[in-house]
Amino acid sequence: MSAAATVPLGSLPMDSLDDARVDLSLRYRNVRERTIRLAAPLSPEDCAVQSMEEASPVKWHLAHTSWFFENFVLEPAMPGYRPYHAEYRYLFNSYYHSMGARYPRPQRGLLTRPSLEEVLAYRRHVDHHVVALLAKGPDLDPERRASIELGLHHEQQHQELALTDVQHVLSHNPLHPAYCDAPEPAPVEPSPHAWHPYAEGLRWIGHEGRGFAFDCERPRHRVFVEAFALGSRLVTNAEYLAFAEDGGYERPELWLSDGWSVRQSRDWSAPLYWETRDGCRFVFTLAGLRRLRPEEPVCHVSYYEADAYARWTDARLPTEAEWESAAAAASSEGNFVESGRFHPAPAEPGTQGPSQLFGDVWEWTGSPFAPYPGYRPPPGPVGEYNGKFMCNQITLRGGSCATPRSHIRPTYRNFFFPDARWQFSGIRLARDAG
Repeated sequence: MSAAATVPLGSLPMDSLDDARVDLSLRYRNVRERTIRLAAPLSPEDCAVQSMEEASPVKWHLAHTSWFFENFVLEPAMPGYRPYHAEYRYLFNSYYHSMGARYPRPQRGLLTRPSLEEVLAYRRHVDHHVVALLAKGPDLDPERRASIELGLHHEQQHQELALTDVQHVLSHNPLHPAYCDAPEPAPVEPSPHAWHPYAEGLRWIGHEGRGFAFDCERPRHRVFVEAFALGSRLVTNAEYLAFAEDGGYERPELWLSDGWSVRQSRDWSAPLYWETRDGCRFVFTLAGLRRLRPEEPVCHVSYYEADAYARWTDARLPTEAEWESAAAAASSEGNFVESGRFHPAPAEPGTQGPSQLFGDVWEWTGSPFAPYPGYRPPPGPVGEYNGKFMCNQITLRGGSCATPRSHIRPTYRNFFFPDARWQFSGIRLARDAG
C-alpha cells in the first residue's frame, strides 16, 4: 500500500456529496478525501516525477491544493494563524504573482523534499484548521465561505490534472504500468453519426443565478447564433483512424499553419498514447496498454488535430455558443471520474439527441478562450485565476472521464493551448445549416 493510502480523511462515499445543498463542511471533507483516494494507488516514487513542464508531480498537486486553502482561506480568516512551513508559500505557489515569488514550474520534479509523508502531514494540518473554521457554520463570513467553495472546485481541477499527469508519467515506462485495474466493457456498436439541426436565434450564454461558477463563465449575455447542425456523438477511434490512414497527417492543406509546423516539428502521426505493434493498434491508458477499441471516442488529440480532422470531413468544430445552446437542454449525466473507468466509453446505441455532451472527453470548440462582454477579473489575488489566461488558448467544453460530476455544468469553460494533447480531449463535429 502506498503512503498516500494510509492517510484517510473520513469514510464518506466518493459520490455522496455531489449535491451542492449539502453542508459545506461535509463537502470539504469529501473533496479532500477524494484527492487522497485518487493518489492511493501510487507509490511515493510515482508521486514525485514530473514528465514535462506542463505536468506536475502528484505530490505537488497534493501540496498546492493545501497551499490554496492556507493562503486564501486560513491566513485571511484566522488572525495569528501560523503557516505550517514558511517556505511552502514559495514552493507550492503556482502562478499567483501577487502572492510572491514562485519555485520554477519546470523544476517541480526536483523537489524530493518535503517527502510525500510530510506533504500529507501538511494536508492534515490545513484540514484541521479549515474544519475548525467551518464549525462556525452560518456565522462564518460569506467571503470566507466563497473562498472555500472556490478552493473545493480548484481542488477538483487538480484531481483531474493529477490523473492526466500520472498517465503521462506512466506512459514513459516501457513496462506500461497501470494506475488501476479497470474492466473493459463489452463491445458496443455505436449508432451511425448523424446531424442534429438547431435554428438560428438569439441565445443567452453564460452562468447566472445560484450555484458556483468560475468568473470566466460570467456575465451572462446574449449571442446571435446562425443555424447550425451538431454531431450526434463524439468522433470514434475508427473514424479518426480512417483520417490517419488517408494521409491526414501528411496533407498540409488540412492543417492550420501553426498546427502544421507543430506536427512537423514533433513528428505527429497519431494521437498521443497510440502505438502500433505487429500491425495492430494499441493505446496506453490508466489501466495500462490495451488494444485500440474502434468504437471508443478518440482522445488525447490537440486542437490542431481536431481542426484538421473536421476539415477532412468537410465539417468544422462547434463554437462555444453552439455547444452551450445544445448542452443547456441536454442531460448532464455522463462518464465521469466516479465511474472508475478512467477512460472514454463508447456512445450508447439508439440515444436520442446529441449524446456524450458531458463526460468522456473534453470537446474542443472553435472558440478562443476570451472574456465575455462586460467581464472584469475579481479583485485581489483570485483575479489571477482565469483572467490573465485569456490569450492564445482554446476553449473546451463538457468535462471528461477524469472530471468529478459535481464540478461540471453547461456553462463551464476549460481552456488549453492548441497543441495540448495529454488531457482527455476529443472531437465533436459541427457544420453550417443547409
